[in-house]
Amino acid sequence: MLFRAIIHDAEEGGYWAEVPVLPGCFTEGDTLEEIKQNLKEAISGILDQDIDLAALKIEHAQVVEIEI
Repeated sequence: MLFRAIIHDAEEGGYWAEVPVLPGCFTEGDTLEEIKQNLKEAISGILDQDIDLAALKIEHAQVVEIEI
């Protein structure tokens, strides 16, 4: 799944980011590399919850569990 995130400069330094299609999906980090890693973790955390993809207006998507 591909998600678009918006990365903002934080007033106190560093960055904060949001994923608009996933309500409540926010994170922060000191560097762009850190914010990107934190975004992956934040998105994974949201997707681990039982969510209604149709309510989020995400088309052609599904959440699956894959055991490794």
